[in-house]
Order: sequence, then structure tokens, then C-alpha cells
Amino acid sequence: MWIIWAIIVGLVAGALARLVVPGDQGMGLGATIVLGLAGSFVGGFLGWLLFHNDASSGAVQLSGLFGSFVGSVIVLLLWRASSGRRAAH
Repeated sequence: MWIIWAIIVGLVAGALARLVVPGDQGMGLGATIVLGLAGSFVGGFLGWLLFHNDASSGAVQLSGLFGSFVGSVIVLLLWRASSGRRAAH
């Protein structure tokens, strides 16, 4: 059941990140879910690193919606920077 929640949170976080970051990301529904899931792991790592949240779970863990959103924005900005895409002016 947790995988379904992870996919739903990933979709919401990825969609919110795509709304916040300007420009055309050129990705579909599946890529948005992957973006949100990757962002969730980044958010979980940042939560572990900064706040020692769930320190017993280790550095690789899923995050909640807010952490997933923040992580998704970071992942999306890094993806855009590495692919050479720039925001439309």
C-alpha cells in the first residue's frame, strides 16, 4: 500500500514543482511521477541531513509532501541546468 501513496505523493510533488519552476519541462505524467519520487528521496536525505529526522532509517528514505516538493524543485532545477535548458523570458 505504501507504494501507491509514494506514487500519489510523487505525482503531486512533481506537478507542484513543474508549476513553480518556470519554462517548459517537456515531460509527461510518468516523468512527473519519477520527478516527484526522486524529489522525495532528495527531501528525505535533506531531512535526515539537516534535522536528523528518523535517523534510525538512514540517509536513504522517502519524505513527506513538503520534503518531496522541495526535493522535486531541486531535482528539476538540476535537470534543467544539466540539459542546458533555460527558462523562457
